[in-house]
Amino acid sequence: MEIQIIQSKIHTFRGQRVMLDFDLSDLYQVPTKALKQAVKRNIERFPPDFMFELTQDELKILRSQFVTSSWGGSRYPPFAFTEHGVAMLSSVLNSERSVQINIAIVRAIIALRQYAHSFSELATKVGELEKELSDVNEVLHWLGQENQSRADEIASLQITSKDWETRRPIGFQKE
Repeated sequence: MEIQIIQSKIHTFRGQRVMLDFDLSDLYQVPTKALKQAVKRNIERFPPDFMFELTQDELKILRSQFVTSSWGGSRYPPFAFTEHGVAMLSSVLNSERSVQINIAIVRAIIALRQYAHSFSELATKVGELEKELSDVNEVLHWLGQENQSRADEIASLQITSKDWETRRPIGFQKE
């Protein structure tokens, strides 16, 4: 199973990455109803940090993401399974397919973590470069002010110098 397919089925609700029951039932190739029944029979294995049911507001957000109710439009909000809930779900379903899918899901989650970690490292490096650039800009600004004041000094010295008075005027001269 391709990691990209699994990653496309990972959503974020309540600040957690979750997979929804209908996506998992599709991956495990079992009806959503059977998956939910297996969970309800073993509900003690699914504390709130493993699984939760979406609220009506979350369901509206979900439907707006799918535009149409292509996922079946169940009467009940779907269950959202965290990484730990997905791992527990494979033990509840207990089939060869669920074990293989669970391995693929864990690999997809690990790939997402690695991507997020590399992104945070990149953000840190960009922040460091921005600070260095800011420091360089301060120095350039200071040098610009110094050079401007030096240029002003040189110009005033040239105006007041004796060479300036002894120079021939520019332009046509009457003889």
